[in-house]
Amino acid sequence: MDRTGRRPVRAALRTVRKDLFTLAPQPMPPMSGPGPLRWLPHGAVVMVAVFAAVSATEDIPLRPLGMLHAALLVPALRRPLPAWWLSLVTLPVFSLYPPFAPYTGWAWAVQAGLSFLVALRNPPRVTAETVGLSTALLLGLQLAGGRIGPWYFTVIVLVLFALVAAAATGVRRTREVRVRLAEQERALAQERAHRTVLEERARIARELHDVVAHHMSVISIQAEAAPYRVADPPRELVAALADIRAGALEGLTELRRLLGVLRSEDRPGGRAPEAPQPTLERLDDLLAGVRAAGLDVRAVVSGTRRPLPEGVELSAYRIVQEALSNTLRHAPGGSARVELAYTETALRLRIRNGPGTSAAGPSPGAGHGLLGMRERAAMLGAEFSAGPAPDGGYEVAALLPVPAAPAVRTDREQTA
Repeated sequence: MDRTGRRPVRAALRTVRKDLFTLAPQPMPPMSGPGPLRWLPHGAVVMVAVFAAVSATEDIPLRPLGMLHAALLVPALRRPLPAWWLSLVTLPVFSLYPPFAPYTGWAWAVQAGLSFLVALRNPPRVTAETVGLSTALLLGLQLAGGRIGPWYFTVIVLVLFALVAAAATGVRRTREVRVRLAEQERALAQERAHRTVLEERARIARELHDVVAHHMSVISIQAEAAPYRVADPPRELVAALADIRAGALEGLTELRRLLGVLRSEDRPGGRAPEAPQPTLERLDDLLAGVRAAGLDVRAVVSGTRRPLPEGVELSAYRIVQEALSNTLRHAPGGSARVELAYTETALRLRIRNGPGTSAAGPSPGAGHGLLGMRERAAMLGAEFSAGPAPDGGYEVAALLPVPAAPAVRTDREQTA
């Protein structure tokens, strides 16, 4: 045989050596069931081993050897392959040495049981290897004139080996099906939990719409109707009411957008209704609204300004919006500075406010503003920091990574 023909043989031998020559423990797991019933198969194997060791070895010399062979079923519950090998190497003794003839049938039955225990905890390839080696040994001893018995006994043992392989395969497949069913049950439980979360989100969305939207609609209507309730109202009052109404309408728009996001996963594809999201193009409107609320704010935009990805634009806008809202709540009468610096690969935000000139009133918020800003930054893999400034104010800074793109350079400064 040339080298090319030897390679498959060598590969097969390496596979067999790797499969069968191992001392690693392979304990047989208990059945699924209540209490002591889980260990019923282990008890059955031990009882068979005891019966074979006591009753099947009565008429042979060197009875301890037969008893040790039958007892191999017990250690096979943890290390089936070493027990199978020990039985395999002793089978020629029982088959060729005449005084052991009364135990020969039991010896091959024990070998079949050991093959079954091996097959329960190994892949089908190992089952085929062990059954194949046992069959080869049986036929070799029969052809060599061993005292195994007539040929029909050999056929019975071969049928026993086939039944062992089939039974072990069936048990393994049943166990695999149970494992898959358990995994599917866990997946279904996770899906139910996820569905519960979606239902809770939808419930929150409905409550948010029913409660908040109602009050904001009332505020908008009252602000619009208020000038008509007073004869010759001052223009300042009319303008202020118009600003209130515009703010309420903008809040309603944002609320509807939030409602769409909360209900998005109930829609096919998990898509939210199409709605324009605020970007940095609306920064001037945001600053104008904050100034109208009484905050002295200045914005500085520098660098190579360019359109950014929607997620970056929206996150930057929300971070600035939340930082200025916090300034209005916690530093009334103070001033703020918003800095946006465009670089080749990032957008740097810095919102810094000075100390307030009057005491801050109680805030009705839930205190999730900083958490929301951090989450937005983390979503983009951005750097974020927030903390008190040396002058007694507060500073929020973020570095949002963006892809580089050519654009027209503009440097401008807006002042209040």
